[in-house]
Amino acid sequence: GGVLRGGADTEAIFEKNKPTHVIHLAAKVGGLFANMAQKVEFFRENILINDNIMECCRLHKVQKLVSMLSTCIFPDKTTYPIDETMLHNGPPHPSNEGYAYAKRLIDTMNRAYAEEYNCNFTSIIPTNIYGPHDNFSIQNGHVIPGLIHKCYLAKKDKTPFTIWGSGTPLRQFIYSLDLAELSVWVMREYHSPDPITLSVDEEMEVSIKDVALAVAKAMKFDGEIVFDTSKADGQFKKTADNKKLRKHRPDYNFTKMEDGIQKSVDWFVENYDKARK
Repeated sequence: GGVLRGGADTEAIFEKNKPTHVIHLAAKVGGLFANMAQKVEFFRENILINDNIMECCRLHKVQKLVSMLSTCIFPDKTTYPIDETMLHNGPPHPSNEGYAYAKRLIDTMNRAYAEEYNCNFTSIIPTNIYGPHDNFSIQNGHVIPGLIHKCYLAKKDKTPFTIWGSGTPLRQFIYSLDLAELSVWVMREYHSPDPITLSVDEEMEVSIKDVALAVAKAMKFDGEIVFDTSKADGQFKKTADNKKLRKHRPDYNFTKMEDGIQKSVDWFVENYDKARK
């Protein structure tokens, strides 16, 4: 991230590696609370990173660029489920508007680069990602890795497992290896500047409470589970519509949440010392 914020540094990476295909995952990211506290940094750093990467891809005649967007950049006031065409239909949730506007501009620029320079640039919109090798920070991480770390500590210290918020918000979670597989498919097979949502089906949406219980089960935690309702919940739901993906990949089998959480918990317990946290 630090390197990609600088134009000359990004140029040097392209010059050295001469990529023909680029999957752009670099970003300044964080959970609800980090986004609320640092809107300027979330906007500026992401704008710089994205501009450097896209322009380098054009200058170096990269054959295909796939950039990662996020469901949390969609309009706050919207009907559900949300699909790719609704991305710019209203302002994002105020809690992360710095990040959201920077990310939305990737979509704008994918179409602009296609029209003006005939570049094959597109974007993918995953739902909440989790899996081994995640960032398990309790303060700055995302929902599942944060809960896994918290539950680990609660089990170790024999204290209650406390979840921030009421546990009622609904989310779709995608296992990291499923997302990796589908990202490679997009690179090879999906050629349009319009974004494609990479998400589990709507029926696989779960509450944060269900996730917390699945984490406790995978961790074999049998202590007290507490929901701290003094903490903010964020958006109640942001259901994503994966119809476009299902049109292309009707038979794709997503990893079940229980299995993915078990794999993530096992990895975290085995790699506690070296895990990002």
